Amino acid sequence: MPNAEWGVLVADDEPAARRGVRQLLAAFPSFKVVGECRDGAEVLTALDTLRPDVVFLDIQMPGLGGFDVIRRKTPDRMPAVVFLTAYDQFALNAFDAQALDYLVKPVTETRFAATMKRLTKHLRGESKGSERERAIVVTTSRGAVVVPLREVEWIEAADNYARIWTGGRNFLLRESLGTLEERIGSSGFVRAHRRALVRLEAVQRLTTTDAGECVAVLITGARIPVSRRRRASFAAAVRSRC
Repeated sequence: MPNAEWGVLVADDEPAARRGVRQLLAAFPSFKVVGECRDGAEVLTALDTLRPDVVFLDIQMPGLGGFDVIRRKTPDRMPAVVFLTAYDQFALNAFDAQALDYLVKPVTETRFAATMKRLTKHLRGESKGSERERAIVVTTSRGAVVVPLREVEWIEAADNYARIWTGGRNFLLRESLGTLEERIGSSGFVRAHRRALVRLEAVQRLTTTDAGECVAVLITGARIPVSRRRRASFAAAVRSRC
């Protein structure tokens, strides 16, 4: 493969999954598979000996999993990481570990192509800002969707799920609002009331209704009530971003 610019390491304990990544990569001649691994210990060795530019890394493998590999190697010494998994609940941890992308198996050709586009831009240094940003991965009928936290406007509780609002669309995430708040609160999200988390940067203004209720008006026009007990802290958080 004379035109290959970047070496790829594929790490998954399932032979079928490794073969699937190889087949999908065949459509991208700039990338060449330089090695395959079945567990985390093999990955650590291959990273030192093969020095790949990219690693497709399964999260759950025998012995050391994908997160264990990154902890031992440290994120700064890792190549570009694309996580592979059959589950979407590890998404936030994956982006905390500075993964470039997160693929939920089985991976569609369209979704894989989007990942390769991001990888190519990243490896060529064409990315605007850091591509390794925190995001939420949601599963839809058409596959997994990566929603960067900076694009989320607000999140509401929906029984044991969380409904994420972004760009006029909404997605259901299989995670409670309370658990989600613990994980993304440090990314500029504040509780407006018992059933709503709001991204502070999405707040256009605070207003008061004729009935004396506080409402956060978002840049999209959405109006989120702010409970009385949270009004002072919410207002302070909004002012602090200025």
